[in-house]
Amino acid sequence: MRRPDHLIFALALALFAGAAARDALDRWISATALPPLVAETSTILLDRDGRLLRVLTVEDGRWRLPVAPGTVDRTYLDMLIAYEDGRFYRHPGIDVLAVLRAAGQALWHGRIVSGGSTLTMQVARLLEDSGTGHWRGKFRQMRVALALERRLSKREILSLYLARAPFGGNLEGVRAAALAWFGKPPARLTPAEAALLVALPQSPEARRPDRYPAIARKARDRVLARMAGEGVIGQDNHRAALSEPVPVSRRAFPSAAPHLTDRAARLAPHLGRHDLTIDGPLQRRLERLVRVSLRGLTDGLSIAILVADHGSGEILASVGSAGYSAAGQGFVDMTRAPRSPGSILKPLIYGMAFDRGHAHPETLIMDRPTAFGQYAPQNFDGRFMGTLTAAEALRLSRNIPAVMLVDQIGPGHLMSALRRVGLDPRLPGVRPGLAVALGGVGLSLVDLVQLYATLANGGQARPLYWRADGLPPPRSRVIGRAAAWQVGDVLSGLAPPPGARHGALAYKTGTSYGHRDAWALGYDGRHVAGVWIGRPDGTPVPGAFGGDLAAPVLFDAFQRLKPAFDPLPPPPPETLILPTADLPPPLRRFTARGAAFGPAPDAPKLAFPPDGAHLPLSGNTLPVKVRDGIPPFTWMADGRPLLTGVRRRETALYGLETGFSTLSVIDARGRAARVSVRLD
Repeated sequence: MRRPDHLIFALALALFAGAAARDALDRWISATALPPLVAETSTILLDRDGRLLRVLTVEDGRWRLPVAPGTVDRTYLDMLIAYEDGRFYRHPGIDVLAVLRAAGQALWHGRIVSGGSTLTMQVARLLEDSGTGHWRGKFRQMRVALALERRLSKREILSLYLARAPFGGNLEGVRAAALAWFGKPPARLTPAEAALLVALPQSPEARRPDRYPAIARKARDRVLARMAGEGVIGQDNHRAALSEPVPVSRRAFPSAAPHLTDRAARLAPHLGRHDLTIDGPLQRRLERLVRVSLRGLTDGLSIAILVADHGSGEILASVGSAGYSAAGQGFVDMTRAPRSPGSILKPLIYGMAFDRGHAHPETLIMDRPTAFGQYAPQNFDGRFMGTLTAAEALRLSRNIPAVMLVDQIGPGHLMSALRRVGLDPRLPGVRPGLAVALGGVGLSLVDLVQLYATLANGGQARPLYWRADGLPPPRSRVIGRAAAWQVGDVLSGLAPPPGARHGALAYKTGTSYGHRDAWALGYDGRHVAGVWIGRPDGTPVPGAFGGDLAAPVLFDAFQRLKPAFDPLPPPPPETLILPTADLPPPLRRFTARGAAFGPAPDAPKLAFPPDGAHLPLSGNTLPVKVRDGIPPFTWMADGRPLLTGVRRRETALYGLETGFSTLSVIDARGRAARVSVRLD
């Protein structure tokens, strides 16, 4: 029987035409110009355990967070695929059966009933921001979908949908939606929550639960019913999910540590993810503490707190102000603002004196009126306490002994020690003077916490850092281990504020000149913390003292950090622990520089009038006052005795003449003091 050549020819022609059509389709798909696949995502800032601290919107104000299928609840993914595209893992981008079904329904009902779009086609629409329901748009989506399937894996296509799907308002992506509507990441959704997130992208504005909760519930329940019918969820889960309410408001995105996270994003704007050393729960507890601590205080005050692990240098919490707003200059990060530290530098001063052999905690030192050239410092309370041990002088924060020690050490050496700590002290002049002992230098809260971390770390400088990958190299030793331990031992002997927890916390308070800054810094065996209270603009806060304002907040901060203080370390073997009487003779009493060539410490001194004064004579009399010395006193003018046998320290001189005069006082031991004055 003859072969039907015309049938063979027809078959060959059909095969050729099919192959040509296939090749043409292949070239057409390959030539498809895809839209950009990578979109800007919100910058996320994470704490030490990977928890969200803060999220920043993209430039157009949208919340669009990066997300991957592996970070999304499995039930949600199963619901999404079952509801939107049951053959997602089998089709090449277009589900022919779904398209035919949609076309048949449209012809039968005279309107579009279902779109027949696959998840890949929906991704194509989201990437191009094209409309739905128009055949031209559908055709373009089909072409892009086919091209996407060729160039990307199914997982990558699903990731694009999860990151770009709209969920109402300025929310894009399932991660942003889960945070905004449920306050949780998408890794742990209930069936009801998952169903709502499946339903929302189909009509994100009409189904917004904060505006149309009834419509949102109906859409969610339809998804749940279908998922129960298809066996994606069990009947018990279905019934339980139906009783779960839909959210009626959006939750705020995390915004902890705003000052520090702003800085992180500003310093590395190219990074979409920042991993910080901050402990998120602690950060939020301290932010609440700041708000609570301001209640009842003077308007305009702000508080900054910094907490770190002094062993590692990791910053665990950083509260830059009482509120992150322009009101009260809350946008100013007061952890980094240079301010006068008041008495906060005194522990370093004493530590340097102990380390250099100038003093010991049991060394006796004088707290009395003392002039250092033209500089005559005073104590805050205006009083003088006479002879104290160095430990007592530090605990009581007496100014005169601290200045005497700086005079012995040298202000330049003190500045050098601060720089070895890793600080950059700001000086009002070119050269440091003795006033640095009492706060005449600009330092920030970060600087001071780093300084106290050095003391807590046995005198070894420990730079602080807040980036998880930013471990800085160790710095040089500032003071010896024994001196650092002695300072901590002295400071731990301070009584805590009323009502505060007792324990081994070595702390120091300080108040800057004019009551502009109230400070409290402290450390235990593991952590170091600092508190600043004041006005960001630097205006005075009358009556504000570090001990009254900042110290209670410091102790509250430690209480929110952990249930009990970590013990301070034992003394190093080289530590000299002796009472005053058993110390080596040079350490029993502090001898100021140049004292061997000057008057004895208890020699008489003219307290009034001061040397070089220009004074009026009232009835040819002049009031005078002597400090120290042993009565009775003899008063003279230009070598001429005026009064003898005077036991009072305040008296008046008679018979003086106008013009320049030298006044002298001599005590019972023959020791004299004199001043030159001009009398009118």
